[in-house]
Amino acid sequence: MAARLLAEQFPAWAHLPLTLLEPAGSDNVIFRLGGAMTVRLPRGRWAAGQAAKEQRWLPLLAPELPLAVPVPLGLGRPSPELGYPYEWSVTRWLEGEVATRDTPARYPSTAARLAEFLTALQSIVPATAQLPGPHPELAEEPLHERDQDTREAIAATAEVFDADAMTAVWEAALNAPARSAAPVWFHGDFHTGNLLTDAAGRPSAVIDFGGLGMGDPARDLMIAYTLLDASDRAAFRTALGTDDATWARGAGWALATGLNAYTTYAATHPRVAAQTTHQIGQALTEHQRPSG
Repeated sequence: MAARLLAEQFPAWAHLPLTLLEPAGSDNVIFRLGGAMTVRLPRGRWAAGQAAKEQRWLPLLAPELPLAVPVPLGLGRPSPELGYPYEWSVTRWLEGEVATRDTPARYPSTAARLAEFLTALQSIVPATAQLPGPHPELAEEPLHERDQDTREAIAATAEVFDADAMTAVWEAALNAPARSAAPVWFHGDFHTGNLLTDAAGRPSAVIDFGGLGMGDPARDLMIAYTLLDASDRAAFRTALGTDDATWARGAGWALATGLNAYTTYAATHPRVAAQTTHQIGQALTEHQRPSG
């Protein structure tokens, strides 16, 4: 399908070899195209619209960010003739390895580098100032909208994780004061799978901006629970200057997204099970640490 779509819409690239990347994400099937490009095809309706969002906004954000981000090269259209119903994308290939929990040990300044990236992202002028008009594609999902699903996931995993501890983290997040400051940019899915590192283990690029939006930046604190240990997490929080309420909401996002992935994929994907078990465990550990 990818080869046929390229031949139909980008014939100048159709002769280049396609290499399927595995493991890929849950939203897109990803191919390396030749040596310098990437093809990303949404797997279903839930990922539709991500390609157009990245094509529109990444060129405006990239110059302000200290880490590399995907460079859009072409927006593919749905193809009724080929039976593919979604927009898809071609971007520039970014070199690097997917970050792992060993990354901070290999490069001790990882926490500071991640805080630098998020600070820069949150400091970029709002979308309405760059392109006036409503931008529904950037609307945020309020944390409380995940309440029912998260409580059901807590109940479903009570034999695997500490249900009382999970409930305490979740209710602390819901009860934390809401953000009163103006909306800021967030990545939306900032975890190890969307962070690349160079040969020395230094963060070098952030990928997959399908969840990009404007609102509460607490959701991007997920990276602290998927990548960092307790000491690195403390350094990250200090460098980012995160207040108690935002930190509590961030732990809630880490728990909710970890549980969602665990209950959806863990039974058939051992790698996801291991990653999300760590993520959930770190959120619980952080909540149990004395404040201050």
